[in-house]
Amino acid sequence: MMETTVCPWCHTEIVWDEEFGPEENCPHCNNELSGYRTVRLGVNDLEEEEEAEPAPQRPAAAPQEQAADDNDLWDDNDKDSVVPIFNTLDQFSEEYDMAAYAQNSSTLLALQEEAPECPQCHELMLLAGKQVISAFEPSTPELLGGGPVLKAPVSLNVYVCPSCFHVQHNLAQQDRVQLVRNVTNSQQ
Repeated sequence: MMETTVCPWCHTEIVWDEEFGPEENCPHCNNELSGYRTVRLGVNDLEEEEEAEPAPQRPAAAPQEQAADDNDLWDDNDKDSVVPIFNTLDQFSEEYDMAAYAQNSSTLLALQEEAPECPQCHELMLLAGKQVISAFEPSTPELLGGGPVLKAPVSLNVYVCPSCFHVQHNLAQQDRVQLVRNVTNSQQ
């Protein structure tokens, strides 16, 4: 019998034989298939890298050109990129065991039915709980015969990134069903 795994990095389906066991690394992108996904760099790591690779010499720029260069600090011609977040967890490393934090975060992620990717740092997010919104003004489009798209109360899943602590919401399962039912039963 053949078992299947999907690489979380390149999203390639990896088929492995039960006799030989699962792959530890993806044969396509060579990334690890298990474990927590955060790579942390400390300030010392960044300073060592700068010392090892001296900056290339370039001619002195005119003051106007230098000001333009300073404004382009994050400009790498990728308009969709986000400002990277470094060392968010380092502030807790002296009080807490970060290896245990990483292991427990990984275990919690494995138990979740859904784990959205953090839009800020691209880690998988932990389900922190549900938020109930008891009152809101629903949209009542004519297409639905004046009926609401969703009726209160509505529950939202609250996800927190274990790496950068970004918070994200999405509609809870029972309210997804309500949304699909209400939109499907539209008056056409």
